[in-house]
Amino acid sequence: MGRGGRMLAAGAVAVCVLGGAAAVARMPGLGSGGGPTGAAPTPAAVDPRDFAVVRGDGKVAGNGVLHRYRVEVEKDTGLEPGAVAEEIAAVLADGRGWTHAGAHSFQRTDGEAELVIRVAVPATVDRLCGAYGLRTRGEVNCRAGESVVVNLKRWKEGSPNFPGPVREYRALIVNHEVGHWLGYGHADCPGRGRRAPVMMQQIDGLRGCVANAWPYDADGRYLDGPSVP
Repeated sequence: MGRGGRMLAAGAVAVCVLGGAAAVARMPGLGSGGGPTGAAPTPAAVDPRDFAVVRGDGKVAGNGVLHRYRVEVEKDTGLEPGAVAEEIAAVLADGRGWTHAGAHSFQRTDGEAELVIRVAVPATVDRLCGAYGLRTRGEVNCRAGESVVVNLKRWKEGSPNFPGPVREYRALIVNHEVGHWLGYGHADCPGRGRRAPVMMQQIDGLRGCVANAWPYDADGRYLDGPSVP
């Protein structure tokens, strides 16, 4: 299907991604956790008193279709919400990310948003992701409906299968889960010694690939691999 092309079918949706731009009817939930359990998606209630919303509007990053997102950090995490939002914004603005070649642009807001990126403690992640039939087991992240849910454990510790600095692993978290939100499915290692696709579940092992946090390389090539059912 060309660079970055993928057809994702899971009984509920077909996703066509061409040149990094996605036209998609999004699946209810997908991410680094175990596959859907078969439960009908019922969004878990989020008490706004438990999360700090990062206030203000950020700068637009990229030149493509604009996606407005909101950052919420659970108060029990001990993280500084503004610092988390700045790190997420830097990932989304990076030229190796989903803004490449004018496919997408992103802007943080504290109001209505297409996408909510939440950082939460493992128990909360399990509850929010579990409502979409995803098994995160206190360990991993997910995309649940119109939300990306980031596990505090992974945000702070990274992954034993990712040898780079933890900030780079945070970039992988954001790019992988936002990639699901944009309609990209999982990919596998394309060959020993090659860079792992960002849509590979690298926390489960690299299978001969080299760890990588970005959808595109420095030369603008989309880093893809065989589709994973």
